[in-house]
Amino acid sequence: MALNNTYDARLVQQETALGAGVQVLLLALIGTAIGMGPAGWLTGLAFAIATWAVLSRALYRSRLRSFGAANRVTLGRATLVGGVTALVADSFQSSPPVSLFVGLTAVALILDGVDGKVARRTGTSTPLGARFDMEVDAFLILVLSVYVSMQLGPWVLLIGGMRYVFVAAAKVWPWLTAALPPSTARKTVAALQGVLLLLAGAGLLPHAANFGVAALALGLLVWSFGRDVLWLYRTSRVEEPVAPRQVRELVAG
Repeated sequence: MALNNTYDARLVQQETALGAGVQVLLLALIGTAIGMGPAGWLTGLAFAIATWAVLSRALYRSRLRSFGAANRVTLGRATLVGGVTALVADSFQSSPPVSLFVGLTAVALILDGVDGKVARRTGTSTPLGARFDMEVDAFLILVLSVYVSMQLGPWVLLIGGMRYVFVAAAKVWPWLTAALPPSTARKTVAALQGVLLLLAGAGLLPHAANFGVAALALGLLVWSFGRDVLWLYRTSRVEEPVAPRQVRELVAG
């Protein structure tokens, strides 16, 4: 039995290695097509290695016996995000072809709605898969905000950095780690971030319109995070006195 478990673990790990290989292949294709510079290559390779290392460790700790179709979709999306990341890094030296940037980003955003559906239909939803999906989404938004900030100003970085600031704040205030109730509004705002940033970064609209699109994305995100933080704070305030009251009731009983 132990041999079977080891064999399954190795098969799962092989999928992450295959994903890293596909990432390198995509970088080679992009580099050949546009003559990508050292910054793009190094950033893309660093993304591939980091994704492989973090995902392999997470798979080892979760003991998944099968990688699953949904995770394969997310891994494919992560590969596209790696390509976008390389293009954005390269854009500090030379502007990437807008069509390539828009194409890779658009496909990555479209696939965002696929992996969840695959997981639900196949009954393979896992905490690891949900976390993997969320981290890929968050990193894509961060990369897009970096790209758009070069055109509209550093304030756009607030869009990509807000989720990471929230995670860091949760280390200081543990009540931020409580589970939030399901929210269609939260999911909609999250999905709109990538679409709005891509629209602002594509350069299809006048500067003022791009500024307004990015400002709308930031405003929606501030509202969504603010609503969730307020709910978590109020919930933590309500739950705090419950334990002492229960202790008094037990003593009195």
